[in-house]
Amino acid sequence: MTKKVFVIGVGMTKFEKPRPLVEYTDLGKEAVVKALNDCKLDYKEIEHATCGYVLGDSTCGQACLYEVGMTGIPIINVNNNCSTGSTALLIAKQLVEGGIYNCTLALGFEKMLRGPLITKFNDRSTPMQRHADLFNEMFEIQASPITAQFFGQAGLEHMKKHKNIKIEHFAKIASKNSKHSVNNPNSQLQTEYKFEEVLKQDSVFEFLTKAQACPTSSGAACAILASEEFVKAHKLEAQAVEVLAMEMATDVPSTFESKSAVKLVGYDMTKQCADKAFKKANLKPTDVQVIELHDCYSVNELLTYSQLGLCEEGKENEIIDNGDNTYGGKWVINPSGGLLSKGHPLGATGLAQCYELCLQLRGEADKRQCPNAIVGLQQNIGLGGASVVALYKLGFPEKNQLKRLPAKL
Repeated sequence: MTKKVFVIGVGMTKFEKPRPLVEYTDLGKEAVVKALNDCKLDYKEIEHATCGYVLGDSTCGQACLYEVGMTGIPIINVNNNCSTGSTALLIAKQLVEGGIYNCTLALGFEKMLRGPLITKFNDRSTPMQRHADLFNEMFEIQASPITAQFFGQAGLEHMKKHKNIKIEHFAKIASKNSKHSVNNPNSQLQTEYKFEEVLKQDSVFEFLTKAQACPTSSGAACAILASEEFVKAHKLEAQAVEVLAMEMATDVPSTFESKSAVKLVGYDMTKQCADKAFKKANLKPTDVQVIELHDCYSVNELLTYSQLGLCEEGKENEIIDNGDNTYGGKWVINPSGGLLSKGHPLGATGLAQCYELCLQLRGEADKRQCPNAIVGLQQNIGLGGASVVALYKLGFPEKNQLKRLPAKL
């Protein structure tokens, strides 16, 4: 028997462009303190912590948490590329679910350097060597950032296969997310770009313009998880968000055997992950109202629509053209502004997604609140690779003081 798991406190910093004088320890401390304050807990009540970051030396998690307190608890550091934050969250959730601890903490943070990501070590093969070798075999390498080439080629392939998918659909996604970000005080970019403006911007790769690529960012986010017994003992029912399901998948043979750019950027592992999460939660995509997904490039958001089962592959354009990815449509997708506008500090992204969904389900998202948000969906992916999909709902809706429609579950 597994225990129910609830997110009882969340906190995050504002995501900003990299600044040399900002310390990652200050970012981490700010996010943790905000999460503790959110649920009115003392750090001494945290029994275990998992810390996620990509760019840093060993035990950076300890350095962050020691700024908050030294209680001798286990602290685990994880690195899973862009899915690092959700990986930390998954570990924290599993420890409560398995009954090992009653209250755990997941922290994600990143202090990034300006410019595109580069390999830190030049005396060994990259962990993505298998991906890179296949990409080099399939395409001629250009001067653009390599991640832009990966996702850009995936977009070109998808448009070639499905003639109804046009360049304009990717630009519309970037415009939509920029519009959402205006109402997010934690967003790095808070400027709305009209569809026409996105198309006219400088190219990052082929049809991908600047607004269709996430900015380099620094920031942190934190979530505190607890068992049902802990929630009730601390009278936190009103804000407790239940984790209905959380699944991770890594690359499958088709990633490489199909010789497809779409598969190479994780299409099949995300689909497998989403299918498992929906089955475990006994839910369908139509049961979801609000979604935070990994839009590192506009291409990835479009591809993820079918990976999550929101539509059939090749019909993603219908969601965009019908406005079913924003307020007034079937789903509100990336109300935070997504990675494209909110920013993408690698280790913090997955936890920032959790932060946004918790606010949405608690009815505390202010101007960006999704009406009648009952079920939230999170998707976070890292090339190399790992994909995490999670489903959330308000744990005790009858205790929430905000006026809401009755839950459908």
